[in-house]
Amino acid sequence: MADDDVDVVIVGSGFAGSLIANELAKQHKRVVILEAGGGVPTNINDYMERFYTASVKVPESPYPPSMFDEKGQLSDERNDPSKMAAGRPTSLSVGPPDWADGSKSYLVQNKADKNGKWLTPFSSTYERVAGGTSHWLGTSLRLVPGDFKMKTLYGRSVPEFVDWPISYDDLNEWYGNAEAEIGVSGNVEEQSFLGIKFPSGYAYPMPQIPESLTDRAIRDALHSLDPAQTAFLGMEHAPKEIKVRGLPAARNSEPYRGRRACAGNSNCIPICPIQAKYDPTITLNDALNHKNVKMMRHTVASDIIVGDDNRVSEIKYIRYRLDENSKVVARAPGSIKAKIYVIAAHAIETPRLLLMSTKGPHAANGVANSSGMVGKHLMDHPYYVAWGQVPMTSNPVWPYRGPLITSGVGDLCDGPFRSNRGAFRVDIGNEGWNFVIASLAKASDPNVTTIDFINGSNRSKLNPKLTSLFGPALTGTLNQNISRQFRIGFLVEQTPDPNNTVTVSSKFKDGLDLFRPEISYSLSPYARSGIVAAHKFKNLLFQKMGATDFTDVSDDDPTRWTETIDGKQVKLNYTGAGHIMGTYRMGTNEKESVVDSFQCSHDHDNLYLVGSGTFPTGGTANPTLTIAALALRTADRIVKRV
Repeated sequence: MADDDVDVVIVGSGFAGSLIANELAKQHKRVVILEAGGGVPTNINDYMERFYTASVKVPESPYPPSMFDEKGQLSDERNDPSKMAAGRPTSLSVGPPDWADGSKSYLVQNKADKNGKWLTPFSSTYERVAGGTSHWLGTSLRLVPGDFKMKTLYGRSVPEFVDWPISYDDLNEWYGNAEAEIGVSGNVEEQSFLGIKFPSGYAYPMPQIPESLTDRAIRDALHSLDPAQTAFLGMEHAPKEIKVRGLPAARNSEPYRGRRACAGNSNCIPICPIQAKYDPTITLNDALNHKNVKMMRHTVASDIIVGDDNRVSEIKYIRYRLDENSKVVARAPGSIKAKIYVIAAHAIETPRLLLMSTKGPHAANGVANSSGMVGKHLMDHPYYVAWGQVPMTSNPVWPYRGPLITSGVGDLCDGPFRSNRGAFRVDIGNEGWNFVIASLAKASDPNVTTIDFINGSNRSKLNPKLTSLFGPALTGTLNQNISRQFRIGFLVEQTPDPNNTVTVSSKFKDGLDLFRPEISYSLSPYARSGIVAAHKFKNLLFQKMGATDFTDVSDDDPTRWTETIDGKQVKLNYTGAGHIMGTYRMGTNEKESVVDSFQCSHDHDNLYLVGSGTFPTGGTANPTLTIAALALRTADRIVKRV
């Protein structure tokens, strides 16, 4: 396909890029996708083999480039960010001790800002393979209507908030289209809360995934509450019951579009072994089945060129080739022209590319950046995690049955309290203590608990007498302990802080000689207050369940801080939810935003910047369904222009 024949160039083939490419393909548009990573594999056997043999089963472990040597051990050379053609942050590099070491961590993170303010890690990660969100959980929540008008509702108390240029009603139809495309299992009645409405007669594509025994135990604990115990939540009325609702998920509860139903492998992250969970390679394959769509893999966009007419005229790229050890052995520059350009490289790589592109008078501060807003307002959902064990007198909750998460608490996502603190949503984990003790024990359960009772150690805190067991005594003790383990997680709302930024490093480069992204990040008092409220909710829940609280915070955790809560000194922390938002937000004011409601650049009318980077505020819902809905809406607009 020659440049003259290209209607649209898309950089990135994740959720937004794949969905837009497929919609354009249906209308016979000529599309070229530039993909930094590899193409779509013919099957996932290599991914599964890499995951099975990995010594550390972090979310990145199945995916190329491999983090491990031929023996399954972590390789320093393979994880050197200066040698990676398409670098990525990993779970091991965004935490202690390497998070602020640019020689070891792909994200170059600052410990303090230029004024000396102490900063904390941005600890979310992402992939850069075709459809790089294969390791997502699958949760497909809609934002609540209040999330779209935070300035109107709460801006008097929280001046950082802005309104979206669209409302929930503007996205309602597109949400439905997205749910059909990716295949969401859910229940309309369960999801009709806090103003969320569906078209008359609407039904999710598939029935809701059944609740787990852990879900049921928590639902029963929250069924009857004393309003005096829940007044701290700051709702309009202190609740007497807090509902546990099934979570809509892009995971098949029954066969859908040729994909089999979920078998409950408890391994949605990092990889569904039977592909019952949707991932973008499914839509990407559909798009590539059209003769007018071409994908250039191992192709990294390096520069966006703006012409004298203030329109994007071409994108320059670097194509590279790897050897069997993921080492760059060849690279070649190139460029491509089209009528319209779509940057779908998510909320860190997109601003990095825009800010790297500084050629010409219309891009002196970077492409699409006349407002100076590119790279600002970086957000996540700071994730506060707690874990406990139900008492022997209660029924076991039997973790490791079903998908990782099937239910949660969403009714606390909006209310008058948002004038004072961040909202939170509660995830209920079905995987016991699988990952929550990893930061403390440098391994995950059930291995940690098992080894404790074999070796007489106590990394899990379940074996304080350092007992060593074997035979029936060992299996009986493990059954008693593991069957009663559970965990919950709180996705906390974060303000769009202009000091939380993505810029381009002036020091550290990747394997293609491109400067890497540099991050400055911290939590505002608003977000920290949301975590304090989450801690109080955890205490209430554990009390109602009669559960023993094993939540612990390591002293070397760089996200740790201390709060006085109900007269006690409490150590709190957070981790990343993987929900990278902000950095090129949408709005109507060209001086205060980067794109319009259709995700088209205010500065260059043939440039679209898509994905969760356009979110003006973050709410508490996982962003993926909204990314998909916005992408379909944007694709519809592009189709009408080419």
